[in-house]
Amino acid sequence: MVWLIVVSLILAGIVFLLLEILVVPGATVVGLLGVALVVAGNVISFNNYGTETGVVTILLTLLVSMVSIGIALRSKTWKKAMHSSTLSGRVNVIDADKVAKGDEGISITRLNPMGKALIKEEYYEVSSKDNLIPENTPIEVVKVEGNKIIVKSKEE
Repeated sequence: MVWLIVVSLILAGIVFLLLEILVVPGATVVGLLGVALVVAGNVISFNNYGTETGVVTILLTLLVSMVSIGIALRSKTWKKAMHSSTLSGRVNVIDADKVAKGDEGISITRLNPMGKALIKEEYYEVSSKDNLIPENTPIEVVKVEGNKIIVKSKEE
């Protein structure tokens, strides 16, 4: 009966590790739980069946893990479950002749202190000199540092 617990713990741990690798990004509770279950199954095997059976259990765990990962990576099922969104944003690419100190525009979103603004018919990510500028407020460029645009409200 103990062997059933050992096998269940190890298989559940492998499933959690597969979820960690293929579905849940980063080191999360899912991965830690998977490692804990695999280790617990192997420790129980060593304690109840001895060293020889414990070593065989570890080797079988490694074999099953590698085969499972291989099958999962080839399977189209995991592609459906994986997070596949892409970022569509972009960094400000500012030419010296496009945006300069003194240019005027309008805040598209609330600047608290960062947000979007329309300057010379182009949308930019800007940072306000003041903490909060409501949307649709006329703004003026105070400084351009590399790809960072600092603005202030013209209503002051």
